[in-house]
Amino acid sequence: MTTTVGHHIVVGVDGSDAALNATRWAAEEARERRVPLVLAHAYLPLFVTYPGVVTTPESVDAIIQSQRDDVAQYLNRATEVATEVAPNVDIRPETRMEGPVPALIELSRQARLIVLGSRGRGGFSSLLVGSAATGLAAHGHSPVAVIRGRTPTGPPPETGPIVVGVDGSPTSERAIAFAFDEAAFRDADLLAVHTWVDAAFESDFELTRNMVDWQAVEATEERVLAERLAGWQERYPDVRVRRIVVRDRPAPGLLSQAERARMIIVGSRGRGGFTGMLLGSTSRTLLHHASCPVIIARPEDQS
Repeated sequence: MTTTVGHHIVVGVDGSDAALNATRWAAEEARERRVPLVLAHAYLPLFVTYPGVVTTPESVDAIIQSQRDDVAQYLNRATEVATEVAPNVDIRPETRMEGPVPALIELSRQARLIVLGSRGRGGFSSLLVGSAATGLAAHGHSPVAVIRGRTPTGPPPETGPIVVGVDGSPTSERAIAFAFDEAAFRDADLLAVHTWVDAAFESDFELTRNMVDWQAVEATEERVLAERLAGWQERYPDVRVRRIVVRDRPAPGLLSQAERARMIIVGSRGRGGFTGMLLGSTSRTLLHHASCPVIIARPEDQS
């Protein structure tokens, strides 16, 4: 690819309805950002995927041609959908003969954003039901957007605020930056959510939690959130920001806000309420149960 590094959007295409919803969302983003859109499909030949199957040269050729026909159909349909949404965007279909996750990780090296459907088939089958999505979020080189709707097969919401999870750590800076940029670009309200109690905290203080001055703790956490947002609010004075401090575990605290949100944005690593966001149950909960797109933002210097 000859695209300038970091100046295009990649969407995973596999022929599923979820992938088409992701394509529409990605095309809109590319249109508004005035950047190229790459429609990517990755697959392994069936005779490679199933080495125990006895094949002949003729059957191998037939398998390869069938797969190529399917890929062409997926990409043609995705191109039609993207063109309907963004007729002036430079749309670039790309096929890779390798596993979908390695392909997407490699494509993320030069991407502004990787966009995926919430469920898929073909080359991207089961992308979000195992370790693959976590692996992509943990090892990719760009932010990752998983496009979800109010219903399992429905389109993503087009209205509502943008929600960002803020944990007070430097690693959440990319999420905050991404969220402010999206809010400004979409003229949307921004809800900055900071949770400050999780299961580990409650367990550690089981015997003494009744002695804790919770008002003082909450005041401290509110200052943490205000400090993390201060510079960004100066940089984006027109963005309407609402700060929300919640005494709750991260997933419930964020999901309760996601019910009315246009998208939810979190960092790839955190501390405090967001510890292990991408390596434990919180990330799986968001990716599987959020009723809006979930965007995993990564710091610039992570590999």
